[in-house]
Amino acid sequence: MTVSAAFKSSKLISWKSTGRLQQTLAGCIERAGKSLHSGKVSTVKLWPELAGKGRYFDFRSTLIRASIEFAEDSPLCTTLCKDGLKIPTVEHLLSALEAMEVDNCRIEIENSDSQDDCSVEVPIFDGSAREWVEAIEQVGLQVATDHHGDCCEKMIAYVNEPVHVWRNDSFVAAFPSEEIRITYGIDFRQVPAIASQWFCVTSLDKSLYSKQIALSRTFCIYEEVERMRNAGLIKGGSLENAIVCSASKGWLNPPLRFQDEPCRHKVLDLIGDVSLFARCGSQGLPVAHLVAYKGGHTLHSDLVRRLSGMI
Repeated sequence: MTVSAAFKSSKLISWKSTGRLQQTLAGCIERAGKSLHSGKVSTVKLWPELAGKGRYFDFRSTLIRASIEFAEDSPLCTTLCKDGLKIPTVEHLLSALEAMEVDNCRIEIENSDSQDDCSVEVPIFDGSAREWVEAIEQVGLQVATDHHGDCCEKMIAYVNEPVHVWRNDSFVAAFPSEEIRITYGIDFRQVPAIASQWFCVTSLDKSLYSKQIALSRTFCIYEEVERMRNAGLIKGGSLENAIVCSASKGWLNPPLRFQDEPCRHKVLDLIGDVSLFARCGSQGLPVAHLVAYKGGHTLHSDLVRRLSGMI
């Protein structure tokens, strides 16, 4: 896709300049850790990249852009797939990169204990995006330049008319707005300690994200753990990388970082999934009021497909 084609406006969206220049990392970041679903250890290196290159993964010399065209449905996470190679659980890392304004980045990833696998999962750490945010803040950002040493303006999409996707009583929608807003609701009536929660974000910026969203950890229902493990999931899950709630006993590993931490984590996931709308170093999150109720990775991705004209 050419740059001009990438930023072609339509009835649904209009591409405009943010008035800012594209950025990249000021240095390399390397982190290793256990993966949530496979239970294997993987190593991730984040490298500075040229303006216009965007964010992409480098797995066994195959380059996979962090783009919706390479996203596939997978249980409990977002997976990128190309040429038979798969990278699951990309959402927390991409959420941090998007919110912290790392527009261009090469993400080198490999399994630390095997070179034969065709799948490598991003480490889960403590179940939040805190590890990535702290690493980005430590290394810092710099203006990205292209092969000629020139800077590039950062583009962003404005949603012109309402768009939504739904499944049963769950939905994700984007409404025209003058600023980025996010409203997210969850409903776990069968688990009283969680129950119904709503979390709203206005004027999203790096400070708000790092303090109010990035710290929120992934959560699961204790009574569903055995079923998920029987399905080959959460092999690396533990009380150290997720908050676990029982329908009868409440939270098994308190304290929570926020009273509504589960709902905040849904916003973290949404930002990561919607970042797949980014192209050529643009901003992934569109200027819109994003509203979600009982959403998940599949619905998040379907919204991006609608915005991209894929469905």
